[in-house]
Amino acid sequence: MFNDLAKVGKYLGQAARLMVGLPDYDTYVAHLRATHPELPVMTEVEFFRNRQEARYGSGRSGGCC
Repeated sequence: MFNDLAKVGKYLGQAARLMVGLPDYDTYVAHLRATHPELPVMTEVEFFRNRQEARYGSGRSGGCC
C-alpha cells in the first residue's frame, strides 16, 4: 500500500512540476543514460541551473527583460 502511495506521490509531483515548467531531473538522467551514455550527467543543481538559464536566459541573447 505504501509503495503505491509513493508512486502516486511521485507522479503527482512530476505532473505539478511539468505544469509550472520545472523539468524533471530523473527523466533527464534516464534519457541521457539511455541515449547518450558517453556524455557526463549533470548534478541536480547543475541541471536546475541549466534549465533556468534555458528558460529565462541571462540577458546575453534574448531572454526576458
